[in-house]
Formats: sequence, structure tokens, C-alpha cells
Amino acid sequence: MSRQQTTEPDMAMTDAMSADDATPRGALAKIEHILRTQSGDDPAAEMTLGELSDAMEERAFGLLILILALPCCLPFVYLLPQLVALPMVVLAWQMAMGRRAPWLPDALRNRKLPVAGLLDVVDRTRRYGGGFVERLAHPRLVGLTGDRGTRVIGALMVVPCLSILVPLPLTNTVPGFGVSLVAVGLIERDGLFVIGGLVIGLAWVLLLAVGGPALIYYLVGLLAG
Repeated sequence: MSRQQTTEPDMAMTDAMSADDATPRGALAKIEHILRTQSGDDPAAEMTLGELSDAMEERAFGLLILILALPCCLPFVYLLPQLVALPMVVLAWQMAMGRRAPWLPDALRNRKLPVAGLLDVVDRTRRYGGGFVERLAHPRLVGLTGDRGTRVIGALMVVPCLSILVPLPLTNTVPGFGVSLVAVGLIERDGLFVIGGLVIGLAWVLLLAVGGPALIYYLVGLLAG
């Protein structure tokens, strides 16, 4: 009897440790795990935004925004940024309104994304230094990622997300990187990442808003003169 009592807790502890080891660590690993789990081995598989959102469970806002922002901040990625920009705006606005979990209208929820393309984006992000940046994230200034802080973050993040929505040069790569940093900060409870991402995204949009018209005026004057 005593042997059974000492063995069962050990077995429970072993199972818990195994489950913990099986849980992917890091935002990119979590995203890759979700994509592979949902799609199996089908290279032509597609997932809807609704399926992605449902699979992400806790911290769904951060994970979903990150997976949508990654195609926007990598060079030579086409089509995906145009598919994901509007959902990013919707998600950021919902955060600002205080929602605890993402909600997508049917038109966006049923939007399909290629799993192979998303996995390629995750792999390229690692190769371009995303894995190193991700390892730097850890819980800091966690109060910024609480309920009140998340509402402010969502409101500010709407601005760079709208910039990504504009189909013009220079409007998506840097804001996409900023939004990605914010998303990693939300996932890892790292307020420093959140601040850095917001500064990058908002500063770039401000630069475009101020410098863009001046550059156009200069070029027009140069061509006319």
C-alpha cells in the first residue's frame, strides 16, 4: 500500500514534467506547433483565420497578431501582407475596446491562409534573426501587459496596422516589425518589447506622414525645374 502511495505521485510528477517538456517555448515555436498540429503533413493545407484563432487559446491576441504581422516585416513576401492587414486592424481595435479574446466577423474568420506559406515565414523569421530577438524577451514591466495596459496598447497599435493596410512603398515593413515586437511582448509579458515596438511603429508612421509629402513636393519641383 505504501509502495503504491509513493509511486503514484512520482508518476503524476513525471507526466506533468513530460507535458511541460512537450509544450513549445517561445512565440515562433508556439505558432509553428499550432500550424503543424492543425494541418498535419499536407503541404497544400489551408487554415482559416477562425481556425487559427480558436487553436491559440490563451494569449490569442498576441499570437494571432504576431502570425499576421510576420509576413509584413519580411522582405520579398508578397500577397500575404495584403491578406492580413485588415484583420490586424480589427484585432488591435478589439484590444482597445477591452475584449478578452479575439472575435472576427465571418468575412474575416473564413479567410483562408496557406499553411506552407506561414511556416515558410516563421522559418525565414528565425533565419533573419527573429529567433535571437525572441530569446531576449522575458517578463519585464508586466503591468504594461495587464488589462488596462492592453487597451492602451491596442489603441496605439491601430496606427501602424493602418499603415500596413496602405498599399504604398515603405508603409508595411517597418510598422510590421514594430507590431511584431509588440505581439512578442504581449505573449511573453515583456513591457519593454511592447514599448520598443510601439515606438518603432509610431515613429515610422510619423516620419512617413511628415516626410512623405515633403519628398513628393521636392521630386515634383525637381522634375518641373
